[in-house]
Amino acid sequence: MTTLINDDLVLLDANLGTDTTSVIRNLAELIAKTGRAAEVEGLFADALAREQKTATGVPGGIAIPHCRSEAVLEPTLAMARLNPAVDFGAKDGPADIIFFIAAPAGADNEHLKLLSKLARSLIKKDFTAALRAAKSPAEIVALVEGALADKPKAATPTPAPVAQGAAGSTDPGAAGAAAAPATRQKRLVAVTACPTGIAHTYMAADSLVLAAQEAGVDLQVETQGSGAVTPLDPAVIAAADAVIFAVDVDVRGKERFAGKPLVSSPVKRGIDEPAKMIQEAIAASDNPNAHRVPHFGAEENAENRAEASSESLGSKVKKVLLTGVSYMIPFVAGGGLLIALGFLLGGFQIPDFADKILTGNSLANLPTDYPEQALGPVGAYLGAVAFKIGSLSMAFLVPALAGYIAFGIADRPGIAPGFTAGSVAVFMGAGFLGGLVGGILAGLAAYWIGSWKVPRWLRGLMPVVIIPLLGSIIASGAMLLFLGSPIASLSEGLNSWLTGMTGTSAVVLGIILGLMMCFDLGGPVNKVAYAFAVAGLGAGSIAAQAPWEIMATVMAAGMVPPFAMALATVLDKKRFSLAERENGKAAWLLGASFISEGAIPFAAADPLRVIPASMLGGAVTGAMTMAFHVTSQAPHGGFFVFFAIGNLAMFAVSILVGTVIAALAVVALKRWAVRKPVDTLAATQPATQAA
Repeated sequence: MTTLINDDLVLLDANLGTDTTSVIRNLAELIAKTGRAAEVEGLFADALAREQKTATGVPGGIAIPHCRSEAVLEPTLAMARLNPAVDFGAKDGPADIIFFIAAPAGADNEHLKLLSKLARSLIKKDFTAALRAAKSPAEIVALVEGALADKPKAATPTPAPVAQGAAGSTDPGAAGAAAAPATRQKRLVAVTACPTGIAHTYMAADSLVLAAQEAGVDLQVETQGSGAVTPLDPAVIAAADAVIFAVDVDVRGKERFAGKPLVSSPVKRGIDEPAKMIQEAIAASDNPNAHRVPHFGAEENAENRAEASSESLGSKVKKVLLTGVSYMIPFVAGGGLLIALGFLLGGFQIPDFADKILTGNSLANLPTDYPEQALGPVGAYLGAVAFKIGSLSMAFLVPALAGYIAFGIADRPGIAPGFTAGSVAVFMGAGFLGGLVGGILAGLAAYWIGSWKVPRWLRGLMPVVIIPLLGSIIASGAMLLFLGSPIASLSEGLNSWLTGMTGTSAVVLGIILGLMMCFDLGGPVNKVAYAFAVAGLGAGSIAAQAPWEIMATVMAAGMVPPFAMALATVLDKKRFSLAERENGKAAWLLGASFISEGAIPFAAADPLRVIPASMLGGAVTGAMTMAFHVTSQAPHGGFFVFFAIGNLAMFAVSILVGTVIAALAVVALKRWAVRKPVDTLAATQPATQAA
């Protein structure tokens, strides 16, 4: 096993700048200089991205920036004793002791255990005092190697609670089997976990253990780190009075703790305020009304509703509408592609022939009367089949939207009233807007009826009979009697306006849609633009192609960000980390498939450069597709649904132009719009040598 730290990786009383970015960059340069990282930029970008998720400063003037990176060649520790100290986000002030933990993307469990053991040592005051008193890098290396040696020391002579998991050392059932004292001490269990699972996971575990020991509490901790996880013994969990989750990620096996009083906080609070968390858990164990880990089923749904009740109105509306759209899209995706295939095989007149062909012909009796553009009798028949299946699937667009909006509000009892209200909206000609209104009405009605207090004998009938019946009467009745006709008039007006869009107004719409598609790469704004295009797709026709043009614009603009990031990594490799260059290779395929999320790794690491550049390229592409009347009858698929694209050449040219613009913009921003470190590593060398 390689040595994690040596004299060349230690800087004493060094000035590495005045902010976290400068310190991390200088330490990344130090690691690369010693040959333990393939490049500086990749390691720096990965460590900075981790720092931006959660500050790595901890009490006692300590900071532990850390990451796993493709750029790291072997597990490495770099240590700096800073002068001046730099604020890494700890509550008690800036940090003067910095340990940069750099682990390869595929670090083995043994190395991860050693790295976690170092993190645990940093909460011990005698260890950090020795680090501050050291006179040379060799003393620092000796102290670290001593901490990493497998010689655990008990904090007190009395049996202490233990933290277990990847770095645990005791039988998880031991404490549960110990004889209880005359006055039974409280028994707690905890789970700690952080995104990288290297440092904070284990520091939080040990901090909680020490706080529990001081409080006279029996605490068992499961560390869900990067290495192998040793689960808590079920008997220990069953005997626990309360549970602590100090996590920044989802707890694995959460159902094991169902019904236990719960205290939940970010993992960093387990390091900063362990005593408070222990006291909160003790209080929760004695409180019959304390928040509890939900059972997975009705109780979990009830908790989700309780959490939803605390959301803002805007968040609730957004969540409900996106629920409806997400369930609607599969109907439209399959249906749209089949309709496009029907046009390809049967010609653009296939809608006028489909019913006649399907009722009068079969594969054994091919049609003789079919569109001139069809690919022969077989093409005409298969085109009619594809077109009809697609049309029937598309007919579910509005009912599915309404049904699942209602589902988002009232859960399963809302589905039937929602689908019914959506079907009424179609009957009334109210279209997409009618589906929105009908779904909301149905969901609210079902939710209200479901809240009624009814006799026990009637409860079983509520979700299957009473709620669907009364919810449908209320929502669909309102649509038929009062709302359907006005909404139909509004929908007809909007369709006429879109159909009549030409010239400048169409280009402006293309720019707006392009900006929206690239703003958050699959987020709410992106989904609003996409839902707008998909909702109108069914209204498109050979005579009225504006909805198809909008669909093409949305799809083309959404393909620009991943393409642009892939191209940028080729144009200027050194501006991107090794991991980003690997993501760039995958982004070519993701872009071709119209998966905007392919650019998310780049945007997450550098949003202020990537997103504006992507929006610029997307806006240009959107304007061009509308100006050249590019159409798409398919709602998804990118270049793989080429047969559904009208004016395919300009579709490709528009994407190419937007991609080049966005790629050049992001490279320019990364090259010139940068914040240069105040101090460089070279400037620190005299101080280091003097030490």
